[in-house]
Amino acid sequence: MRFDLTGWVRKLFGRERGPMTEAQVVGLWGEKAAERFLRRKKYKIIGRRLKIGERDELDLVAKDGKILVFVEVKTRKSEDFGAPATAVDRRKRSALSRAAVAYLRALNFPRVSFRFDIVEVVGTPDGPDPVIRHIENAFPLDGKYQLPY
Repeated sequence: MRFDLTGWVRKLFGRERGPMTEAQVVGLWGEKAAERFLRRKKYKIIGRRLKIGERDELDLVAKDGKILVFVEVKTRKSEDFGAPATAVDRRKRSALSRAAVAYLRALNFPRVSFRFDIVEVVGTPDGPDPVIRHIENAFPLDGKYQLPY
Protein backbone atom coordinates (compact mmCIF):
# COMPACT_ATOMS: atom_id res chain seq x y z
CA MET A 1 0.00 0.00 0.00
CA ARG A 2 1.38 3.40 -1.00
CA PHE A 3 0.57 6.64 0.81
CA ASP A 4 0.20 9.94 -1.00
CA LEU A 5 1.71 12.57 1.28
CA THR A 6 1.60 15.42 -1.25
CA GLY A 7 -1.48 17.09 0.24
CA TRP A 8 -0.15 16.77 3.78
CA VAL A 9 3.26 18.19 2.84
CA ARG A 10 1.71 21.13 0.96
CA LYS A 11 -0.54 21.96 3.89
CA LEU A 12 2.35 21.65 6.35
CA PHE A 13 4.59 24.00 4.37
CA GLY A 14 1.93 26.52 3.41
CA ARG A 15 1.58 25.76 -0.28
CA GLU A 16 -2.01 24.77 0.26
CA ARG A 17 -4.20 26.56 2.74
CA GLY A 18 -7.41 25.41 4.30
CA PRO A 19 -10.40 27.66 4.88
CA MET A 20 -9.67 30.89 6.76
CA THR A 21 -10.61 31.07 10.42
CA GLU A 22 -12.98 33.76 11.64
CA ALA A 23 -10.04 35.62 13.21
CA GLN A 24 -8.16 35.55 9.87
CA VAL A 25 -11.23 36.87 8.02
CA VAL A 26 -11.63 39.71 10.52
CA GLY A 27 -7.88 40.47 10.41
CA LEU A 28 -7.80 40.65 6.61
CA TRP A 29 -10.92 42.85 6.63
CA GLY A 30 -9.23 45.13 9.18
CA GLU A 31 -6.12 45.45 7.04
CA LYS A 32 -8.24 46.45 4.04
CA ALA A 33 -10.16 48.99 6.17
CA ALA A 34 -6.84 50.42 7.42
CA GLU A 35 -5.56 50.68 3.86
CA ARG A 36 -8.68 52.59 2.73
CA PHE A 37 -8.33 54.88 5.76
CA LEU A 38 -4.69 55.66 4.99
CA ARG A 39 -5.44 56.24 1.30
CA ARG A 40 -8.06 58.83 2.32
CA LYS A 41 -5.32 60.53 4.36
CA LYS A 42 -3.21 60.69 1.14
CA TYR A 43 -0.79 57.90 2.05
CA LYS A 44 0.58 55.92 -0.87
CA ILE A 45 0.42 52.18 -0.18
CA ILE A 46 3.50 50.44 -1.58
CA GLY A 47 3.19 47.02 0.05
CA ARG A 48 0.71 44.86 1.90
CA ARG A 49 1.15 41.69 3.93
CA LEU A 50 4.84 41.51 3.08
CA LYS A 51 6.49 38.31 4.29
CA ILE A 52 10.02 39.14 5.41
CA GLY A 53 12.27 36.18 6.07
CA GLU A 54 10.90 33.07 7.70
CA ARG A 55 8.89 34.58 10.52
CA ASP A 56 8.18 38.28 10.04
CA GLU A 57 5.45 40.14 8.21
CA LEU A 58 4.72 43.80 7.62
CA ASP A 59 0.98 44.47 7.41
CA LEU A 60 1.33 47.62 5.30
CA VAL A 61 4.20 49.70 3.97
CA ALA A 62 3.24 53.20 2.90
CA LYS A 63 4.63 56.61 2.06
CA ASP A 64 3.48 59.70 3.94
CA GLY A 65 5.00 62.38 1.75
CA LYS A 66 8.69 61.46 1.77
CA ILE A 67 8.49 59.35 4.94
CA LEU A 68 8.39 55.57 4.68
CA VAL A 69 5.82 54.16 7.11
CA PHE A 70 5.72 50.60 8.43
CA VAL A 71 2.14 50.05 9.58
CA GLU A 72 1.00 47.45 12.07
CA VAL A 73 -2.76 46.91 11.88
CA LYS A 74 -4.60 45.75 14.99
CA THR A 75 -8.18 44.62 14.39
CA ARG A 76 -10.57 44.00 17.26
CA LYS A 77 -14.24 43.14 17.30
CA SER A 78 -15.00 45.52 20.16
CA GLU A 79 -13.40 47.97 22.57
CA ASP A 80 -13.39 45.22 25.22
CA PHE A 81 -10.22 43.60 23.88
CA GLY A 82 -7.64 46.18 25.00
CA ALA A 83 -5.80 49.10 23.44
CA PRO A 84 -3.80 48.68 20.21
CA ALA A 85 -0.56 50.05 21.63
CA THR A 86 -0.57 47.38 24.36
CA ALA A 87 -1.00 44.68 21.69
CA VAL A 88 2.35 45.73 20.20
CA ASP A 89 4.54 44.57 23.06
CA ARG A 90 8.35 44.52 23.24
CA ARG A 91 8.62 41.26 21.28
CA LYS A 92 6.31 42.50 18.53
CA ARG A 93 8.17 45.84 18.29
CA SER A 94 11.43 43.91 17.97
CA ALA A 95 9.97 41.67 15.22
CA LEU A 96 8.66 44.73 13.35
CA SER A 97 12.06 46.43 13.68
CA ARG A 98 13.80 43.30 12.37
CA ALA A 99 11.38 43.14 9.42
CA ALA A 100 11.81 46.85 8.65
CA VAL A 101 15.62 46.59 8.65
CA ALA A 102 15.43 43.52 6.38
CA TYR A 103 13.09 45.45 4.06
CA LEU A 104 15.51 48.39 3.94
CA ARG A 105 18.47 46.02 3.42
CA ALA A 106 16.68 44.53 0.39
CA LEU A 107 16.49 48.08 -1.01
CA ASN A 108 20.23 48.68 -0.36
CA PHE A 109 19.50 50.88 2.65
CA PRO A 110 18.17 54.00 0.93
CA ARG A 111 18.60 57.16 2.95
CA VAL A 112 14.98 57.60 3.81
CA SER A 113 13.22 58.72 6.95
CA PHE A 114 10.88 56.10 8.32
CA ARG A 115 8.58 55.48 11.23
CA PHE A 116 6.32 52.83 12.73
CA ASP A 117 2.58 53.49 12.95
CA ILE A 118 -0.25 51.47 14.42
CA VAL A 119 -3.73 51.54 12.92
CA GLU A 120 -6.47 50.18 15.14
CA VAL A 121 -9.67 48.95 13.50
CA VAL A 122 -12.61 48.17 15.78
CA GLY A 123 -15.57 46.37 14.23
CA THR A 124 -16.55 43.39 12.13
CA PRO A 125 -16.99 42.82 8.41
CA ASP A 126 -20.76 42.49 8.73
CA GLY A 127 -21.21 45.35 11.22
CA PRO A 128 -21.51 49.11 10.88
CA ASP A 129 -18.58 51.25 9.77
CA PRO A 130 -15.55 50.49 11.92
CA VAL A 131 -13.93 52.86 14.37
CA ILE A 132 -10.40 53.54 13.15
CA ARG A 133 -7.63 55.14 15.18
CA HIS A 134 -4.18 55.98 13.86
CA ILE A 135 -1.15 56.22 16.13
CA GLU A 136 1.64 57.89 14.18
CA ASN A 137 5.23 57.28 15.22
CA ALA A 138 3.99 54.68 17.73
CA PHE A 139 7.46 53.38 18.68
CA PRO A 140 11.11 53.78 17.63
CA LEU A 141 13.34 51.26 15.89
CA ASP A 142 14.52 48.68 18.41
CA GLY A 143 18.06 49.66 19.48
CA LYS A 144 19.54 46.24 18.74
CA TYR A 145 18.95 46.75 15.00
CA GLN A 146 21.39 49.08 13.34
CA LEU A 147 21.34 50.87 10.01
CA PRO A 148 24.63 51.59 8.17
CA TYR A 149 24.06 55.35 8.31
